[in-house]
Amino acid sequence: MAHSFISIKKFVDEPYSEILGYPKSTPRQTKSRINELDKLKIKSISLTGPTTLGKLEILGKGYVGVVVLAKKGSREVALKIRRIDSQRKEMKSEAKLLKLVNSVNVGPKMIDVSKNFLVMEYIEGIKIVDWVNSLKGVGSVKKLKSTIRKVLEDCYNLDQIGFDHGELSNISKHVIVGKTKSTLIDFESSSVKRRPSNVTSVTQAIFIGSGIAKKVQKIYKNPPKEKIIGALKQYKQEKSLENFENLLKILKL
Repeated sequence: MAHSFISIKKFVDEPYSEILGYPKSTPRQTKSRINELDKLKIKSISLTGPTTLGKLEILGKGYVGVVVLAKKGSREVALKIRRIDSQRKEMKSEAKLLKLVNSVNVGPKMIDVSKNFLVMEYIEGIKIVDWVNSLKGVGSVKKLKSTIRKVLEDCYNLDQIGFDHGELSNISKHVIVGKTKSTLIDFESSSVKRRPSNVTSVTQAIFIGSGIAKKVQKIYKNPPKEKIIGALKQYKQEKSLENFENLLKILKL
C-alpha cells in the first residue's frame, strides 16, 4: 500500500508538532527534535496506522514513546519518538535491548538511534488479535499453527539469552503478523535482569487466558489445560530444547 509522506519541516506547527513532542512540547523542543531527525536523515513522516493521537493516525503509542511510519532516504522505517513526559531520559538503552534481540533474529531490525529517536525496520502487518479474528475457511488451522509456532520459537530464543520481554501476558499489543514476517515488538519494558518468562507468558496468553485464547480454541481444539500447565512447569524448571519441543508437541504445533 502506498503511503503519503509529509516533510518533517511541517512538524514545527500544530497539529503535527504534537507527534514530535507528545503530549506537549515547546517550539524550542520541537525545533531541536527536527534538527535531530535531520541528522538521522529522516526527511518525512506518514500519518497512518491503527492508533490515533488527537485526529492524527500513528502506528502505536506507549509509556515511553509514540511510533510513526517515516522515511530514511528512500526506505520506509518505523520511528519511535520519546515522549516529553517519559521517565526515560534517552532511547539508547532501548536500542541496546533491540540489538540484543536482533542477535537471535527476533524483533524489527535496529537501524539507528539518537537521544529522542529510535529508527527500526518497518514491518507492515496487523496485531495478532486482529489477525486471528480475520482467519476464515480453508488453511486457517495451518496458518494459525505456523504463526503461533514462530512466535513461541522467538520466545524460546529470548529465554535462551536470559532476556525477558516483560509484557507478553498482554500479547495482543506485542505481536505483529505481517505478510513477510511475524515478530514480537516493543521492548521498552524488557530486561536482562529478571528471570525470563517469554514462552510461559505467550503460551498462557494464547492457550489458557481469555480473549485471544477463546478465538484460537474456535479454530483448533486445544489440548486440556492440565496437560499444557504440566508441560510449562517442566519447561520452567529447565528451559531446555527437549522440554520446549515437548511443549510444542502437546500444543499440537
